[in-house]
Amino acid sequence: METQKKQFTFKGKTLEELKKLEVREFANLVPSRARRTILRQFQDIETFLNLVNIKISKNKPIKTHKRGIVIVPGLIGTKISVYNGRNFFPIEITGEMLGHIIGEFAPTRSRIKHSKAGVGATKGSKSKSKK
Repeated sequence: METQKKQFTFKGKTLEELKKLEVREFANLVPSRARRTILRQFQDIETFLNLVNIKISKNKPIKTHKRGIVIVPGLIGTKISVYNGRNFFPIEITGEMLGHIIGEFAPTRSRIKHSKAGVGATKGSKSKSKK
């Protein structure tokens, strides 16, 4: 028996059908919060898409500070580095990210790693001499 790879769909539409849609048409397929965001900033999203396509054709890396851009079908398959406040965080955009904001995938805070307490942090460390 041959196993077929399941084709990606979003709200019943294939990836090829999604890429043919304009940004405003795609807005009708996402939940209300993302729809309002897309409709409010569709010009920014379209200029960002044009910039991405230009940089891809010139084989330049794509770096951005725009964390509030909603991921649309035209961005699928691209590698974008998003600024997280300290450095650029590389992201590969997949179909499951559609409708989410780019900044969600570039965390601004690192995970807390607890170690032993420093000198003066606990009552037991007061008795130790500081040299």
